[in-house]
Amino acid sequence: MEQLLIIGYVWPEPNSSAAGSKMMQLIAFFQRKNYQITFASPAQFSDHMADLKALAINVEPIALNCGSFDVFINKLKPSVVLFDRFMMEEQFGWRVSEQCPQAIRILDSEDLFCLRHARHDAFKQNRELLDSDLLTSELAKREVAAIFRCDLSLIISQVEIELLQRLFKVPAYLLHYSPFMFTESELHLDNPNYQQRQHFISIGNFRHAPNWDAVLWLKQQVWPLIRAKLPEAQLLIYGAYPPPKATALHDEKSGFLVKGWVDNAEQAMQTARVCLAPLRFGAGIKGKLAQAMICGTPSVTTDIGAESMQSLQPWGGAIANDIETMAENAVELYQNSTLWQKASTNGVTNAQTMYQLDEHFSKFSIILTKLEDNLVTLRQQNFIGSMLNHHAHKSTKYMAQWIEAKNKL
Repeated sequence: MEQLLIIGYVWPEPNSSAAGSKMMQLIAFFQRKNYQITFASPAQFSDHMADLKALAINVEPIALNCGSFDVFINKLKPSVVLFDRFMMEEQFGWRVSEQCPQAIRILDSEDLFCLRHARHDAFKQNRELLDSDLLTSELAKREVAAIFRCDLSLIISQVEIELLQRLFKVPAYLLHYSPFMFTESELHLDNPNYQQRQHFISIGNFRHAPNWDAVLWLKQQVWPLIRAKLPEAQLLIYGAYPPPKATALHDEKSGFLVKGWVDNAEQAMQTARVCLAPLRFGAGIKGKLAQAMICGTPSVTTDIGAESMQSLQPWGGAIANDIETMAENAVELYQNSTLWQKASTNGVTNAQTMYQLDEHFSKFSIILTKLEDNLVTLRQQNFIGSMLNHHAHKSTKYMAQWIEAKNKL
């Protein structure tokens, strides 16, 4: 049985974040391919992490800047190593290359970290994002270097694939489009109808800066306009890890209810009539909007929110970037059952078009087989990756060894 080693930035929490759900989908893919999976991470265990052992996955805590990882991976001898975000490739990539040079190295980006941060900085400066913001970004240099060093990178957004190819000249064969993936049963839920639903919902991990900004924007500007037209409506705000500054926004009088953690996000989404996701910066694709689609819940979001999530099918709700239009669209969707039903159907159809699990599993399986059969040739073609591995890994290696020696003193 072939071995897969996943080196996680954190332990996966599928009920806390879209990244956690996506990781579990990748685990399901490799289990279908009959890989024995070991999930290793230097992070602390969390209360909401998935029960990996119940899925017959080996769980292995690992240490940063420590030779114990070399012993561990040399004994495991994985045929594939999956890095969860570029920071893990930076930390452990050189050790994987030294101990298991024939292992296929795959980077799961979740979203482009450098793009998300560059957009956040541009937003704070009240200006548009420029190519120069990324070309001069230290984060971009680190992240794109990790992409070149790996044999394949899983990119969740077509927009990000186009950006990597256009701006950073990353060859297409190093990139694979890997969005959210849902089973047939998940794409064909028995969803409640318009009359069976009430109120608005907003959901997202509070530790994620775009989500926290969206909550503040809702509280301060968007929700008051909606509430003025719908005085009986409520907005239920769900999300993992709400800080005190978030729970302090809870206000029964205005119908702005900060609920925090939700045990069943699907059920919460199905009972809401409209999902609000006013995201002003960010990257990747949005788990909350994918969930709204499969639950038949019309969503009101921004261009950033809908980025790379729309097929030829019209958006399942409305896209707006100013508070007045956003509020008007939200009120109209909430009150107009005919418009609501059309948006609900469009959302479900869009998800069925874009996120079929079997279709994406099949495409990934073909790419993985190609890598297995042509690894030496493909690595020879990737001279920039070889060059970066030669130089960057040596500097990272010596820094790690210096830290390890320092820690022993």
